[in-house]
Amino acid sequence: MSYPAITCHVNDSLASVARQMWDHDCGSVAVVKDEGVLTGMITDRDICMAAYTQGRALDEILVNSVMASHVVCATSDVGVSEIERMMAEHQLRRIPIIDAEHRPIGMITIADLVTECVRPASHLEQGRLAHTLASIERRRNPINLEA
Repeated sequence: MSYPAITCHVNDSLASVARQMWDHDCGSVAVVKDEGVLTGMITDRDICMAAYTQGRALDEILVNSVMASHVVCATSDVGVSEIERMMAEHQLRRIPIIDAEHRPIGMITIADLVTECVRPASHLEQGRLAHTLASIERRRNPINLEA
């Protein structure tokens, strides 16, 4: 798990979030309200698509207008195999980890799963991880290459 969680506020600008992603070398940030409670997620792709579709500067666009508000998350007591299942089922590359008050404390990513899988004492199976990765990367609207 990446710790601590990198967070931004719902009313931050996309410019400030993009700077955080650059500074922390990450592609996703947990979005919180005033109380620090997880309320959404924002990715580098969300930022790019907002800039493209809105044609405005990033410092003019707020996180709350482009973030994903449905967040699949887990608590720290959830096992890595369950996290892997959640990623495959929901086609997610990252799962935020929250505490009892629903505040983000970290993030589990595909990179974390791959690192875990190659550890000698890992409980993850490489074949299962390959299936998980294939599930995550499955296109929602497949491209017909024969047309």
